[in-house]
Amino acid sequence: MPRYKLTMEYDGRDFVGWQRQDNGTAIQELVEDAIARFSGESATTIAAGRTDSGVHALGQVIHFDLAHPWTPGTVRDALNFHLKPAPVAVLGAEIVSGDFNARFSARARAYLYRITNRRPPPTLERGRTWWVAVPLDVEAMAEAARLLVGEHDFTTFRAIRCQAKSPVKTLDVLDVRRAGEEIRIAARARSFLHHQIRNLVGTLRLVGEGKWSTDDVVAALEARDRARGGPTAPPDGLYLVEVVY
Repeated sequence: MPRYKLTMEYDGRDFVGWQRQDNGTAIQELVEDAIARFSGESATTIAAGRTDSGVHALGQVIHFDLAHPWTPGTVRDALNFHLKPAPVAVLGAEIVSGDFNARFSARARAYLYRITNRRPPPTLERGRTWWVAVPLDVEAMAEAARLLVGEHDFTTFRAIRCQAKSPVKTLDVLDVRRAGEEIRIAARARSFLHHQIRNLVGTLRLVGEGKWSTDDVVAALEARDRARGGPTAPPDGLYLVEVVY
């Protein structure tokens, strides 16, 4: 039974997230329905990251098994045909070994958070970036971000309902840079807690506004208390960029 690995991109604005839920349409639901329509088989997909409602992907990775040995190109093109007109696309498909697991085989996940930092609101990028009209001090944000890199107990920056067994994670990259009117925050780790990146971004915004110092960020981290952290940034600006195996 061949195992297929897909790399996908999608605009998450119209979905409740990757995983099937009872309160709306999930991307997983669309993909599994497309698989059934083209292959006649029922398949369960496993994703590298269960992106939340409104979160986008440029390099989501999933896997599933089919009894029939289709060529990777056929799988890619057939799924893209049946996914239309949803803003979901298969960028690449390949056959992998049976022990490959899109979630558990991953060695790292890379995310990007985009902030539009200007007085006028975005129009073409609405829903794909976080609009912050107040000028932000990127250098101060970058300095605070560097203090969060490494292995820490990130309880302060995890969602209350996070189901991870441990709040301890190793953050390999948390980089803040400005590109014109856009601030880009890159994050990379083997895995993340629920809402970890969005809570970190919300905290860094406080630093950028001058409301928090780097000492405040360290104190919040060491408090291990979600109530001591910054607000949760909206999902609009968050992208799953790459999964490394």
